[in-house]
Amino acid sequence: MDSYPSQVNLPAKLEASRINALPPAAYYIADFISEDEEQAILHKVETAPKARWRQLTHRRLQTWPSDLVKDTLLDARPLPDWLEQPVVPRLLSIPLSDNEPNLFATSPHGRPNHVLINEYPPSTGIMPHKDGGAYHPVVCTVSLGSSLCLNLYKSKEDGALDPEPVWRILQEPRSLLVTTAELYSEYLHGIEPISADVNISEQTIANWSLLRSPSLYRDGLNQRKTRISLTYRDVLKVSKLGSKLGPMFKLP
Repeated sequence: MDSYPSQVNLPAKLEASRINALPPAAYYIADFISEDEEQAILHKVETAPKARWRQLTHRRLQTWPSDLVKDTLLDARPLPDWLEQPVVPRLLSIPLSDNEPNLFATSPHGRPNHVLINEYPPSTGIMPHKDGGAYHPVVCTVSLGSSLCLNLYKSKEDGALDPEPVWRILQEPRSLLVTTAELYSEYLHGIEPISADVNISEQTIANWSLLRSPSLYRDGLNQRKTRISLTYRDVLKVSKLGSKLGPMFKLP
């Protein structure tokens, strides 16, 4: 196996990192990238051209290599090296189990081809939502900078959203969270717009046993700082149209 920085700790099989409290299947690796790798990626995010940022009401985001149009990726260029390395090779290097290959072995392109970068300052969140049908049902999220809780929600029998989350996942800096299958298609996920996550304990956090530093939350509190998330997915439909329209069409 390839050698990794000493702060990186990858399982031999992804099954060893399964979040057992959740429906099959979600996985959590606390030390997926090192501190130096985290800082290098954060620098690239922060120094990206202004045209890369889309400003929303309370937060901003980047999409690489481009936005989707009608659930189609128009720009088929490879991801830039700083988003490819070290994340994608590590995603592809971990088998699911003894008899199953990596997460993207059955996806159309055999690897993630799209990255959404979200910036979450304290007191910023995102409404409960599903990712929709544009993607292969595997979502890989690398967290940078700060911890926060991701909430998972289920709709009631009448179709209305139950406002109380059924589970909470604490995402630490440098961690990887993977959601697949039923968790992708049947449950909504969201982030509360609060400055601190409260009531954090072994009883309330689904991935507690997989955390790097549960002792940091022994008072039940996570004071948020700015968190950057990198969400890797395989867009099902890819068009060559963007490349044919020339460089003026493409974001830098």
